[in-house]
Amino acid sequence: MSNYVTKNGKKLRCGFTTGTCAAAAATASAIMLFSGKIINKVYVKLPVGKMMLIDIRDQKFDIEGVSCCVKKDSGDDPDVTNGILVYAKVRLTSSEGIYVEGGEGIGIVTQKGLDCPVGSAAINSVPRKMIAENVQKICDYNKYSGGMSITVSVPGGKELAKKTFNPQLGIVGGISIIGTTGIVEPMSEKALIDSLKVEMEVIKEKGYTSLLAFPGNYGQTFIDKELGIRGENSLKFSNYLGDVLDFAVELGFNEILIVGHIGKMIKVAGGMMNTHSNNGDFRMEVFACYAALYGACREIIEEILGCVTSEQVLDILQKEGIEKQVINKISEKAEYYINKRVGNKLRTKLIIYSNTKGILN
Repeated sequence: MSNYVTKNGKKLRCGFTTGTCAAAAATASAIMLFSGKIINKVYVKLPVGKMMLIDIRDQKFDIEGVSCCVKKDSGDDPDVTNGILVYAKVRLTSSEGIYVEGGEGIGIVTQKGLDCPVGSAAINSVPRKMIAENVQKICDYNKYSGGMSITVSVPGGKELAKKTFNPQLGIVGGISIIGTTGIVEPMSEKALIDSLKVEMEVIKEKGYTSLLAFPGNYGQTFIDKELGIRGENSLKFSNYLGDVLDFAVELGFNEILIVGHIGKMIKVAGGMMNTHSNNGDFRMEVFACYAALYGACREIIEEILGCVTSEQVLDILQKEGIEKQVINKISEKAEYYINKRVGNKLRTKLIIYSNTKGILN
């Protein structure tokens, strides 16, 4: 399989998921259990159907069974789990089938709406299936038809989980074993968007029908300091407003309150639903357009077009006495595109703020 992808002209190395780590460690442990020999590498079949060769570490035999670990490699993707050790211990049992459970450092699910039942270890369904299918092949090869218990663990997982979304999702005591393809693609937008949907599903399962959404840490700070309304139904959506609006409709939310900085919301006023700078930046052009609409002269338009930040433009608009008209127009257009995206299937409310001027609309 290819170990690289090209994004924005850069060649980036792929990695593998915690699910792949667990499956490889379990497969290697099973091979060693039947053969009695230490192995240092193992092939594991990924959910996408491809094979990956994985290095095996810390092989141990004891009276109960065999264990080993795999060091997580996230490739060129920034990931807090990069470099962790994922262990799997395999034991033979008198019961039928392959049973996968969580050990040290694996979180426990406490909220509905996730891929795992409440009370179970946070090992998602795809990794569970990948572990079971790879280990079953080893059992079949060795003509073993009895049962097997596989315990997955991550030393230090409890502390590491504090740096992940798990606490917000209601997963306590450790990290999750995840992955739908087995491969980590660097800077994967899909993974980020998928995690937003999961977070929204958890909020919905808690009984909330309204959502408080904001782009990032600045929005969170503003809400906490000025509004004081952030609760369990809050969602940080980064640049992916359009996807969050789609999910809100799909999941049956009744209303959504969006709180965003003028620098993000002016892009929305231009119809931009993914506000990442890689997708474009026409903030100053929109400002200039509406400033001209409300009487700004050519010199002022040129000054606005030369600005770097939205906060700079607000000072110019205030000096010209047209700040309120321009902001109202921006708010009107942003709300138009938001409502267009949701098809008027839920109530929407928008609050636009500035770091220096507070609420603007």
